[in-house]
Amino acid sequence: QVQLVESGGRLVQAGGSLRLSCAASGFIFSNYAMGWFRQAPGKEREFVAAIDRLDGNTAYVDFVKGRFTISRDNVKNGVYLQMNNLKPEDTAVYYCAARFTTYRALYFETEALYDYWGQGTQVTVSS
Repeated sequence: QVQLVESGGRLVQAGGSLRLSCAASGFIFSNYAMGWFRQAPGKEREFVAAIDRLDGNTAYVDFVKGRFTISRDNVKNGVYLQMNNLKPEDTAVYYCAARFTTYRALYFETEALYDYWGQGTQVTVSS
């Protein structure tokens, strides 16, 4: 049974940091590129960051560049999102997602391309 379980979300003050984790199980983690998305109240879900399955290539949406870092551990079957200098507009439910690929250095920024999704973790940034 495929599972993606996010954790680490909480209430934090603006300027603070959080590290989100996503624990994967039920599939061969290293065969999947991973991504983080978020959905703010009243808005569509949007891409945040992605990482390929083996080479560590990453991509970020412009408004998190320089503040967020995506990483993964293929031994622990986890993907992480380090978020620094958080802003109130970062408030959202954050989701991790997995996409099967045979390419080692390919990542995906399009929501529809992902195969599996977690249930999300709430991040709230107060001003």
